[in-house]
Amino acid sequence: MIAYEQRLNGELQWALREGSMHFEEKSALHLTLRKITQRFAELNIPYAVAGAMALFAHGYRRFTEDVDILVTREGLEQIHRELEGLGYVPLFAGSRNLRDPESGVRVEFLVSGDFPGDGKPKPVSFPDPGASNIEKDGVCWLSLTSLIELKIASGMTAAGRLKDLADVQELIRVLRLPEDYHQRLDPFVQEKFKDLWSSVNDPP
Repeated sequence: MIAYEQRLNGELQWALREGSMHFEEKSALHLTLRKITQRFAELNIPYAVAGAMALFAHGYRRFTEDVDILVTREGLEQIHRELEGLGYVPLFAGSRNLRDPESGVRVEFLVSGDFPGDGKPKPVSFPDPGASNIEKDGVCWLSLTSLIELKIASGMTAAGRLKDLADVQELIRVLRLPEDYHQRLDPFVQEKFKDLWSSVNDPP
């Protein structure tokens, strides 16, 4: 099995074709997402697709090389009981994350109650997927408000996560979010949202 991200780096023509198919929602990433979320539905495991694939669903379409899924701690235990070795393999012994050996795509799990960014306690944490998702086309996606809160909290507290702030800027631009959207967010991230909104709508 060749890891998806390794194939992207090693086979330029294949990577270009895969990128094109991604925006047609026919790439290995989309197929992997559909397959594993169907299994979650069969097993009654609450989940919400997060990360770049959630950005894609909300209207900001960019490429990525893995699938991020929010689950509860109990859900993660069930996933490993039901799926590990039965269509999915851990990245390494004891890893919380899995890989689809058919596509080579990595599936990374975010866990309710953990904290984004630097991982330290803060007012914004990963929510319960059952209470913070929206269903679209048979898939449960992290809500836009929760996605923005987590992206900002991550970018504010982890030096290596500035891309998360750039993602929020693109959401603001693409979705034309209003300035007062900050009122829907946790107070911890409201001022940063306003800064990002101004950087998009009042550029120097």
